[in-house]
Amino acid sequence: MEKLFIGIDIGGMSAKAGLVTLDGKILSKLTAKTDASMDEAVFLPLIKNLVLDLIKQAGVSLSDIGGIGMGFPGSIDDEAGVIRYCCNLNLRNAPFAVNLKKALGFDGEVKLSNDANIAALAEAKFGAAKGMKDVVLITIGTGIGTGIISGGKMITGNRSAGAEGGHMTIVAGGELCGCGRRGCFESYASTTALLKMAKEAAETNKESMLYNEVKAGTLTGKTFFECLDKGDAIAKEVMERYITYLGEGVVNYANIFYPEAIILGGGVSAQGDKLTVPVQKYLNEHVYGKEYNPPIKVVAATLGNDAGIIGGAALFFD
Repeated sequence: MEKLFIGIDIGGMSAKAGLVTLDGKILSKLTAKTDASMDEAVFLPLIKNLVLDLIKQAGVSLSDIGGIGMGFPGSIDDEAGVIRYCCNLNLRNAPFAVNLKKALGFDGEVKLSNDANIAALAEAKFGAAKGMKDVVLITIGTGIGTGIISGGKMITGNRSAGAEGGHMTIVAGGELCGCGRRGCFESYASTTALLKMAKEAAETNKESMLYNEVKAGTLTGKTFFECLDKGDAIAKEVMERYITYLGEGVVNYANIFYPEAIILGGGVSAQGDKLTVPVQKYLNEHVYGKEYNPPIKVVAATLGNDAGIIGGAALFFD
């Protein structure tokens, strides 16, 4: 029997685990609830039981598992297998890889990484950028997550503390970011930022469809794009401003890493061409050396909620 791998995607509300083959197929999935109060004393047995329940469900044993890979939001020391800080759980300086290995009595290896990094790895190996060696993933949600693949390898910086592109400055002295600094990419190009811009614009344009959504308390990323599709002029103005901010971050990444593709992920990536086409246009117009260098594709992520599971397992794939 070929070796199977377990990928686990950790979030503030759930831990999603899957049994993954070497060609990136998920054979079985299982989910457990998490919450922000969980420290390692609670979290460790939760993940141990999730792994054991998953292999039982799939009818395999731990000896069939080639490795367990996990992705966490926050700061992870990949090589040491330590969760320095997990922003959605109460985990601080936890040597989780060795502790999980010991709790399971597992002979194989447990690897940890940042969730955006492993999502980028998954999309490069099996998703929107399959076959590409140089890829940047930008996940757009409550914040901005970024993952970098260069030469087929994850670029994570010293002790895996890098690749936090959501916190590069695109407007000096600009909007206050959750990290405490001002003008971060995240403060202008996250879904949170888009909805903030939309709400502010709607409040001064009460004849707009957007204002109706704000007044009803139903403004979301989905309803914003519905207003845009219906031709709302204010939504169009907001979108043009948003694309400028998102485009600036994309161009910065393109100029530094010059990847084959930049992948836009997160919930808003479901908008497909409505997002990728204007960002592609902005990138084509502003990237350094555009007249001479190879083109960079802007594409939407394709693996969705499975990216973290597949990417966790892919930490073991060459």
